[in-house]
Amino acid sequence: MATKEDILEQLVEEFLIHRGYFIRHNIKYLPDKSHPDFVTNQDSNHSDIDVLALHPMLHGPDRIWAVSCKSWQSGFNPKFEIEAIKQNKKIRGREAWRAFRELVKPKWSEGFRTVIEKNTGSSSFTYVLAVAKVNGDKGVWEKDEDFLSAMNGNPIKIITFREMLSEIAEDLDTTLAATEVGRMLQMFKSSGVSL
Repeated sequence: MATKEDILEQLVEEFLIHRGYFIRHNIKYLPDKSHPDFVTNQDSNHSDIDVLALHPMLHGPDRIWAVSCKSWQSGFNPKFEIEAIKQNKKIRGREAWRAFRELVKPKWSEGFRTVIEKNTGSSSFTYVLAVAKVNGDKGVWEKDEDFLSAMNGNPIKIITFREMLSEIAEDLDTTLAATEVGRMLQMFKSSGVSL
């Protein structure tokens, strides 16, 4: 279950359940200790995949979504983030790459891909970045060659809070929703609040 504080992760859960996915949260991973670049005092703290989703009826990379949630209130600027990563800038109190280590550092990329395969039996997946909003062009992030290489050629996608909310709200009916967020959206709809 998503932590109560992370509404974006809860919305991702409702959105994916709504689409027919089975969900797991906070899948922990590390670089392999035998990796030549493994540094004990830097690589021993787990990172995690916020939401790992599997759709039993789909095939190919859309069958599995590995979702990282970034609920930054100012939104997500793909071009700025890529530049900050490539220039090794500090933002939000730490080096920019640390927020996206699975896309930037090969030892973390391998650990990320390995845990997906271990949990799903598949090396084919879609890497999804869920954000509050996008400031700029999503394509800059989704088509970045270094990131795509880190994901072993698997597709990368950005999805926004608004996109998920719109899709869920459009299809809500009176059948009890699967999550608290879904139930809250049903209440908005039944009370006449416009989404």
